[in-house]
Amino acid sequence: MLDFSPSESQQNVRSMLNWLAKEKIRPQSEAADRNHDWPNEFLRELTDMGVSAGSLPENETVGGQKDPNGVKQTNRTSVMAIEELAFGDASVILSLPGPGLGGPPVKIMGTPEQQQRFLGVFRQKDKNRWGAYGLTEPGAGSDVSAIAATCRKDGNHWVLNGRKCYITNGARAEWTVIFATMDKTQGRAGHRAFVVEKGTPGFSVGKVEQKMGLRASETAELVLEDCRVHQDNLLGGDAHYAGKEGFMGAMKTFDNTRPMVASMAVGIGRAALETAAAFANAHYMLDRPIPRYTQLKDLLARTARKLDAARLLVWRAAWMADLGMPNAKEASMSKVYAAQVAQQATIDALTVVGATGMERGYLLEKWFRDIKVYDIFEGTGQVQRIVIAKRILENLKSF
Repeated sequence: MLDFSPSESQQNVRSMLNWLAKEKIRPQSEAADRNHDWPNEFLRELTDMGVSAGSLPENETVGGQKDPNGVKQTNRTSVMAIEELAFGDASVILSLPGPGLGGPPVKIMGTPEQQQRFLGVFRQKDKNRWGAYGLTEPGAGSDVSAIAATCRKDGNHWVLNGRKCYITNGARAEWTVIFATMDKTQGRAGHRAFVVEKGTPGFSVGKVEQKMGLRASETAELVLEDCRVHQDNLLGGDAHYAGKEGFMGAMKTFDNTRPMVASMAVGIGRAALETAAAFANAHYMLDRPIPRYTQLKDLLARTARKLDAARLLVWRAAWMADLGMPNAKEASMSKVYAAQVAQQATIDALTVVGATGMERGYLLEKWFRDIKVYDIFEGTGQVQRIVIAKRILENLKSF
């Protein structure tokens, strides 16, 4: 039976993170945006509290517990937690130490030895550590099959060449999962995924981007020039790539992470809605029968309905992921809808608040800048519609 009711432990997580978002994260949000980074000590404080960006073994997290039907709830707990953190500031989620987006492909594609080796470094508590996910290129972001970074076997090493761009935490990551192709004429069958560690000869950081939104999150260009990577760093080993596993590994990663990205958008949209509602209550006599006030209340009600619908799409996609069900269509639905709804929520909130909302220091201005990228990264809105349509046309009964 489909049941999205949060468990007691999930409710506790949401309550704790909601308090954290309001009392700890938001007071530092503007300074972090202005300084293009979060204080290292603050990030360490969060990780000490158990808040991390990671794919660690399930029994180490609240999400590793099971629901009454005996099904794991890792993804469901994650999207609930992420929404609350994004309600404070979405950039802190992307900046948290941990394997980040690099974690899912290591878990999905890596051998047990590779999982222990690469994920195990994040159990060390001596300093903050990050992982990264290197797929996007200057000419290949949404079209994953068009990646141009190359790899060729040379003895017991692989030689990688190419450039990756817009890589979250790329400049400071301990390692980055890099996708490359053996031969572009092979299409998706030529894709391979490697874990490239910091300090590997031929692996360097290019520019660190200066962005419009999410400015406290590091986004970097990575350069591979005759970068020699040992064969032990090929995720899954040679036998793993008998078919299109390199490409499919990237796609399975998105099926897990797109609902999480969507939950960030919901968190930002919810923050904008609550800010607009508070402003309206403080500045307007909404109980008076004035047409403008009726329109304002209708606008807020419409935003609330759409955000609730977006949240339910997110929870469904996460629930399916927890059950191990194919969820590509549902993940894309949650991502494309949440991004649109949340972007409109920030626009509508500015309509309610007016010029005050665009002043620096008023977080609504920041959320307006932050939200746009949610219709772009992890696959653009246009790509999500292609994925959804493809799944519908493959089997119309599933629609």
